[in-house]
Amino acid sequence: MVNKINKETLKKAFKTLVTAKGMTEIYEENFKTVSKYVHATSRGHEVIQIAAGMQLLPQDYVFPYYRDDSILLSIGMTPYELMLQVLAKKDDPFSGGRTYYSHPSLKDDDKPKIPHQSSATGMQAIPATGVALGFWYKESFNSEFKTQDSELDAPIVICSLGDASVTEGEVAEAFQMAVLKKLPILYLVQDNGWDISANAAETRAQNAYEYAKGFNGLEAVTIDGTDFEESYNTLQDVISKIRTERRPFLVHAKVPLLNHHTSGVRMEFYRDDLDEARTRDPYPKMVKLLRDNGFKQKELDEIESEVKNEVKKALEKAFKAEDPKPEDLFTHDFAPTEITEEVGDRSPKGAEKVVMVDCALSAIEEIMRKHAESLLYGQDVGRRLGGVFREAATLAEKFGDNRVFNTPIQEAFIVGSTVGMSAVGLKPFVEVQFADYIWPGLNQLFTEVSRSCYLSEGKWPVSMVLRVPIGAYGSGGPYHSSSVESIVTNIRGLKIAYPSNGADLKGLLKAAYYDPNPVVIFEHKGLYWSKVKGTKGATSVLPAEDYILPFGKAWVLQEIWKQEDEETLSIITYGMGVHWAMNASEELGMQDKIEVVDLRTLHPLDYETVFKSVKKCGKCLVVTEEPSENGFSRGLQGRIQEECFQYLDAPVMLIGSENMPAIPLNSTLEETMIPSTEKVKKKILDILGY
Repeated sequence: MVNKINKETLKKAFKTLVTAKGMTEIYEENFKTVSKYVHATSRGHEVIQIAAGMQLLPQDYVFPYYRDDSILLSIGMTPYELMLQVLAKKDDPFSGGRTYYSHPSLKDDDKPKIPHQSSATGMQAIPATGVALGFWYKESFNSEFKTQDSELDAPIVICSLGDASVTEGEVAEAFQMAVLKKLPILYLVQDNGWDISANAAETRAQNAYEYAKGFNGLEAVTIDGTDFEESYNTLQDVISKIRTERRPFLVHAKVPLLNHHTSGVRMEFYRDDLDEARTRDPYPKMVKLLRDNGFKQKELDEIESEVKNEVKKALEKAFKAEDPKPEDLFTHDFAPTEITEEVGDRSPKGAEKVVMVDCALSAIEEIMRKHAESLLYGQDVGRRLGGVFREAATLAEKFGDNRVFNTPIQEAFIVGSTVGMSAVGLKPFVEVQFADYIWPGLNQLFTEVSRSCYLSEGKWPVSMVLRVPIGAYGSGGPYHSSSVESIVTNIRGLKIAYPSNGADLKGLLKAAYYDPNPVVIFEHKGLYWSKVKGTKGATSVLPAEDYILPFGKAWVLQEIWKQEDEETLSIITYGMGVHWAMNASEELGMQDKIEVVDLRTLHPLDYETVFKSVKKCGKCLVVTEEPSENGFSRGLQGRIQEECFQYLDAPVMLIGSENMPAIPLNSTLEETMIPSTEKVKKKILDILGY
C-alpha cells in the first residue's frame, strides 16, 4: 500500500527538485566561467536524494557523494552556499574554497551532521559505518552515554553511494562490519548504470541490490528512484526500522544520469543512451504527481519561475564573493592541542622498572579507566589473545568485549572507521598487527583521516591513535619486519611518534590521546620486551599516571660539552637506532665525544634541538632502520645539511638498511640487511676521520 504524502511535503520536494534542476541549467549556461573548477550535479538523481534528505534529523549523520547536491538542498543548504563552493570562494561553508562542489563538511546544530569525506569513490562507506559503530558503542553503555535526548528519535547514518562504487573492496568491508555489529545505517545506492565512460554491463556482475544478498543481515530493497512516492514511502519505512530496530539496510534506486559525469567529462563524448535516459526524467513525473494531488499548473510554474530567479541572483552574488587569500592556505592543518609541555612524574620513587610493552599497557588502561569515550579495536586484540605481542593483554577482561574487541582482517576499516568514531565524540585506539599490514589502510589514512581537519576548515579533526608494531628482529621475514615511516611521514595531517623506550611510549600515548588530531605511534617490536641484545635501555621506571610527553620535543639522551680541539659528532636517530647509537658510543669509549639525539616524534620534528646539536658538534650522522635511499632520514639529512652547512666539518652522513626489496627470513641475510651496533661503530669512525 502506498501512503499518501501530504501536499506540503510534495510542494517542498518539488521546489527542491526545480532548484537543483535550475542550478544544473544555469551552470551549463555559464559553463566557461562556472567550470573553472570541476563539478558534478544531481540532474536525474534529484527525487531519491530529496526523499532521503527530507527525512533526516539534526541528530543524524549523512555522507553524501559528489553528485548529491539535492540532498544538500533538501537538508536546508541554499543555492548561494553551494555556489560559493562550486566557485571555490572564501566563504564556502564547507571548506573555505579547498575542495570540490558537493563535498560537504557540515556541523550546524539545526542540520544533519556531515563529516568530511574525499572524492575517492566508495571510500565514505567506512567512515560512515564508523559513525554507526560509534552509536553502537555508546548505546551499549547507557550509563555513560546518551546518544540523544529521550524525546528525540534515535540517530541514524545514511551513506550515499553510486552503484559503480559498490565494487570497491572497502565498501565490502563496511557492509561486513555493519551486519556483524548490527549497525544503524542505511546504504543508499543510486544506480545510473555508468561509472564514467564504462557502463554497468562492462564492470559489474550484479547490481548493489543483488550484491547485498551476500551479506547476511543486510536487508535490501530496490526501487524506482525517479518516483517520489515510492522513494519517499520506502525510505520512510526503512528509516523508521533503522531508528527502532538498530540494524543496517540497503536501498538500491534506479535513476538516469541526465547531465555530464562531471563538468570536465561531457556526456556527449561517449553516451549513446541519452534518449532512453530522458524518458525516465524525474521532473515531468514530479509535475504529474503534484497535478494529480490538486496543484494547478500555474502554481507550479510560479514556483519554478521564482526558483529560477533566486538561482540566477545567487550565482551573480557568488561570482562577486571574495576569494581566499594566500595566507588562508596555512590554517587548519591541525586542530590546536593543549599538550605543549612535559608534565607529571616520569620516574616516581619506588616504582618498578618495566619493559616497554608494560608501559604501553599501563597508559591505555589508565586512559580507559578515566575516559568512557576511549576504546580499543583491531585484529586479535580481544579477550583471548590481547594482541600478538600481548600489547593489549587483559584489557578486554577489564573493560569488556564491547570496548576492547577484535575486528575482521580489515585494515582499511580499522583505520577509516576512526573518522566516524571521532565524529560522534569517541576516541579510538586502533591497531594494525604489523607495519607490513598497514598498506590496505593507507587509502583511508591518506584520503579520509589525514585531510579531514584541513578540508573541513577545522570542523572535523579526526581524534584517533593508530598503533603500529614495526621493525626487524629475530627473523621476522619479509612480511613482518618492514620499516614504513617514510611512507607515513609523507602523509601530511598526521602526527607521528617513534619512541625508543617505555617511559617515552607511555608519555606519548597520553599526549596522543589528549591531542584532537590523528596520531600514528610506531612501536618497535624488538624493544617491546628488550629481548634483543643491547636493548635494555628500552626498559624504564613506570611513569606516574599524570606523566605526559608532548609531541615535537626531542631528547638529548647523551649530551656533551662543546669542545674546540676535539672531533665531536652528533647522532640524530629514533627507535632502535637510539640503542645502536648508544651502544656504539659506549663500546668505542666515546661518550664524551658523541652526542645522541632521540627524535621521539617524527612529526612534528624538533628541528631546533637537532640543529643546535649539529652546530655544536660540527659533524652529524643520521641513523635509521629504514633502507637508506629516498626515505624520511634522507630528507632529514638534506635539511640538516642545508640549515647547518656553515657549521659542518664534514658532509652529513647516514646509515640505514641495505636498499633491497624486502627483509629476508634467513638470520644471516637479515643481519646483513639491517644496521647494527658494529655497523654504526664503523660509520662513526669513518665520519670522525673525515
